[in-house]
Amino acid sequence: MSEATLQAMRILRDPATLQWYVIPLLALLFYIYTIEVQKRDWSLVLAGLTFWGMDWINEIWNALVLHFNGFAPVWGAPGKTAFLILAGLNIEITFMFAISGIIWCKMLPADRKTKILGLPNRWFFIIAGSIFCVIIECILNAAGMLTWDYPWWSRSAPWLIFLIGYVPFFLASFWVYDMKKIKNKLIAVSVVWGLVLGSLLVFIPMGWI
Repeated sequence: MSEATLQAMRILRDPATLQWYVIPLLALLFYIYTIEVQKRDWSLVLAGLTFWGMDWINEIWNALVLHFNGFAPVWGAPGKTAFLILAGLNIEITFMFAISGIIWCKMLPADRKTKILGLPNRWFFIIAGSIFCVIIECILNAAGMLTWDYPWWSRSAPWLIFLIGYVPFFLASFWVYDMKKIKNKLIAVSVVWGLVLGSLLVFIPMGWI
């Protein structure tokens, strides 16, 4: 295993790393979703859950990469954390993604036909949001907080980070947000989270992730 991976494996799901600041972060997460539930803005709530679920899907296959190659995940999070959930996912990251979908969907114009810089506004935010997230990842990598062990997933080759790491998050979240029927939104979110929870229940006991 790479040095970064060994470092991550030493603290993987170790309760001794837990810190008190997790509690206010959790409270903040509940507060944000409670506000939107009180407003009955189900489109925003379900879009936010979709964005979060898409990140979990990415994190699960990333951990599976480590299991099957035995060297390193595509990305790792071996640095200081209150809890490392998977090889590339700590509790701070998952709280951030839990609210990211809500933040980005709040930026969307009500009129889907409105264009920004000549682009349909949904595609503008998909591209802009993904680029913004890649820039943040590059900063985290430079700081040693997020590690990359493969040349095709790096600051010098950010294209896959953009296309695989983030574009699907925005696509799925905006797609759910724009669905006209709540029933369809619920089905889409259920599929995403069904895949996430099913994978966790199978792969964690097997020791694969």
